[in-house]
Amino acid sequence: MSDKVGIIGSGLIGRAWAMIFARAGWQVALQDAAPGVAEQAVGLCATGLRDLAAQGLCDEPEAAAARIRAAPGLAEAVAGAALVQENGPERLEVKIALFAALDQLAAPDCILASSSSAIRTSAFTQRLAGRARCLVAHPVNPPHLIPLVELSGAPWTAPEVIARAREIYAGIGQVPVAVLKEIDGFVLNRLQGALLAEAFRLVSEGYVTPEDLDHTVKDGLGLRWSFMGPFETIELNAPGGIPDYCARYTGFYKRLANDPAPASVYDEAAVARIMAHWPAAPDPAAKMRWRDGMLAALRAHKAKQKEF
Repeated sequence: MSDKVGIIGSGLIGRAWAMIFARAGWQVALQDAAPGVAEQAVGLCATGLRDLAAQGLCDEPEAAAARIRAAPGLAEAVAGAALVQENGPERLEVKIALFAALDQLAAPDCILASSSSAIRTSAFTQRLAGRARCLVAHPVNPPHLIPLVELSGAPWTAPEVIARAREIYAGIGQVPVAVLKEIDGFVLNRLQGALLAEAFRLVSEGYVTPEDLDHTVKDGLGLRWSFMGPFETIELNAPGGIPDYCARYTGFYKRLANDPAPASVYDEAAVARIMAHWPAAPDPAAKMRWRDGMLAALRAHKAKQKEF
């Protein structure tokens, strides 16, 4: 198998994918429709790789950076690639046009993956001759620090393509999970959406301040969730494991499920009530750098721990 990847779109997500693949030893061709963007991205990736090295997440940043180059067009980016990672705008018409071009240009055995966070694979691959090799590989922002990637194919995506994609993403240090059937939002965004809706309701209806809501997650649920999933968590919260937990506590959770947060929790009035108490970051860019440093430290720490 080739060890070249074509990265289409050189924004934040595209650059993160470039660093991930280059760090794992792959040759990376970066392409962007806007003139000069891919060339600029090469330097930004080199800086990012040095930052990862300082955080213990990249062994040879200069060698990795040398594996990233700018491609002048789609044809050059996908030539000889084992996988193409598309990171274009989150608009259906853009995905349809891009994948039509990629299907024409890429070798028949090249996997075509989209970083789409909300658009189903079937929506932009239905009419493609090579639709069996297409899927969504949805990362979490920032992908070079958060390793999860959701693999979601269309009904016509070949099982062996999903299996090969899973092998590739695992091989570059990510944590691939398979979405077994297409569903809006995939898995992560549906879980995140459920928590966000309830958070907006609890704050906007006056049950808790936004600051204390965030403490409830980052100093409560989030500590467990950083190394255990919800099923692992409840398994240990009742003597008889998951069945015992369900027998003891699902009466309460059923009542909650019968009263879900409505869509109105995101309305302007509800947002205004939240913002009336929310201390906005004086320097968002500095806070993003702090976030990335914290994520890097957490990922480096988790890498040193043994799975149970």
